[in-house]
Amino acid sequence: MREADELRSALPDRLAAHDAELLIATLRRLATDPEPAAQAVTLTVLGHAFRRFALLPHAKLISALAGADVPVELLRQAAGRADDDPPWRPAQVLARDIPGDHIAVLTVRPWRRLRYRPGQAVAVSTARNPGRWRWYSPANAPRPEGTVELHVRAIPAGSVSVSLAHEMNPGDVVWLGPPRDTGQHLRDGDLLLVAGGTGLAPLRALVEQVAAAPDGRRVTLVVGARTFFDLYDPIVLDKLQCAHDWLTIVPVFSDDPEAHPTEQGDALTTALRHHQPHQQVYVCGPPAMLDDARRWLPLAGVPVDRLHLPDPAAPQAPW
Repeated sequence: MREADELRSALPDRLAAHDAELLIATLRRLATDPEPAAQAVTLTVLGHAFRRFALLPHAKLISALAGADVPVELLRQAAGRADDDPPWRPAQVLARDIPGDHIAVLTVRPWRRLRYRPGQAVAVSTARNPGRWRWYSPANAPRPEGTVELHVRAIPAGSVSVSLAHEMNPGDVVWLGPPRDTGQHLRDGDLLLVAGGTGLAPLRALVEQVAAAPDGRRVTLVVGARTFFDLYDPIVLDKLQCAHDWLTIVPVFSDDPEAHPTEQGDALTTALRHHQPHQQVYVCGPPAMLDDARRWLPLAGVPVDRLHLPDPAAPQAPW
């Protein structure tokens, strides 16, 4: 990329070649992708990059080289919100499993350990769409070997999700950006977790976090799917439930006439049958499900201060 070479010449010893290329690609995406969620994740990544590489004094030059008219004040604000985490790190794809239609489970190993906690979202980009970032929540608690599991649902309009779900192969490289809090970190007390689609990912990570340090709490995980065949993670869920007597997993199917009558219905209604006033309630899933949870669960008796939904600015997308 000629612009990356010019940037490195203008700022010698400041950026490695791959960093300069990814920085310019990300700046261009910010200038051309006006969708609010995309802007939020892109600015998060850029803020870390400008802070990490001390680039703010050269912001106008860098934006000009990228051909992206990005206001310096916007970059300054993003850098002010950033911490010392690297803006990105390469991660090698170790495995890609296809457990359901348009869903992939990717296991990746960052070249430098990614420090995150369950419930956080991580910015992800691919070599096929450099500079285009989307949030995904790891489906596992941190592991000794540092691998991260990503659950991806491909949607036609989502170039990142399509690339991750359909084009990645073992040995390929993806980029992981800085993690950020989604409001779904572990809190004290018993848990009622309600998952729809790949919204299961961050909630399963919470279950693994409890399993790593059991403290007497009880956890109920309600997993909603359209049919049994849309329940994409049943083997792992079954293993978790068999291994931990404090964990109850409740599958529920909205459109499966073959399901047992007690397993038919929608996830939120089923969750209310298991709800206890002392529980911390987490809901993660498609936007319509989150809207219903925000509107109806408090009316049904779930205390607002115990209801935890993803921060709209940092969702795992698509569900």
